[in-house]
Amino acid sequence: MDMDRLREIVQLLKDEGLTEITIAEGDARITVRRAPAGPARSVEPVSGGVAPTAAVPAGTLPITAPLVGTFYRRATPESPPLAEVGQIVHPGDTVCIIEAMKVMNEIKAEASGRVRSVQVEDGAPVEYGQVLFVLDPL
Repeated sequence: MDMDRLREIVQLLKDEGLTEITIAEGDARITVRRAPAGPARSVEPVSGGVAPTAAVPAGTLPITAPLVGTFYRRATPESPPLAEVGQIVHPGDTVCIIEAMKVMNEIKAEASGRVRSVQVEDGAPVEYGQVLFVLDPL
């Protein structure tokens, strides 16, 4: 499933006020859940990660997780990291992979910038909206 289709599903969830939706297309099946609207909850950092609401320095660009899953910096265990501190990335460059329901989703940069920091450890779980990378804009 491509990221545009996943974004459409998340938007449908929000528009209809749903907390969960399951979509099946051929052999692929995906369930998307979100917390119900209500009183604000405190968010505890995920082990090896950063709380989804983590602030980023002013003037920087965050790359956030578009879905819940497991964060991977490499395409394969033997490959070098897709994005490292100091590296320049451009729109469309794959910076990491998030595995969700046995599907490897490539996360791409949406703006040009130099990677300032990687906010999540390889193999750590991530939440929707969690900051993955911080970029210095070019």
